[in-house]
Parts: sequence; C-alpha cells; structure tokens
Amino acid sequence: MHPDIHLALHHARAAELRAETGTRPVTRNHDLRTRLGWTLIEVGLKLATPPKPATA
Repeated sequence: MHPDIHLALHHARAAELRAETGTRPVTRNHDLRTRLGWTLIEVGLKLATPPKPATA
C-alpha cells in the first residue's frame, strides 16, 4: 500500500474513532517530546559507540 494512502486511511479511522467517543485530540507538549527524543538518541549513541582506548 502506498504510504500516502495508508496515512490518509489512518487519519480517517482516527477521526471516526474520535467521533464515536466524543473526545477531542489530546494536545501535547511538543518541546518536551523533542527534548526527550533527542536525549534518548544521544544515550543510544553513547551506548552503541565503543569506548576510546585510554592514552597514557
């Protein structure tokens, strides 16, 4: 399935589910999500990078 079609179907289904429940979409703090995401990436990169040899 083409990604654009899949995304359109997802949005349509999400709108249907919201209409059934009578709720509005939750607003989120995007700044917090962005900072958390980049922090997780930084930690992952530190864990994935082999340690540098110690120089005397």
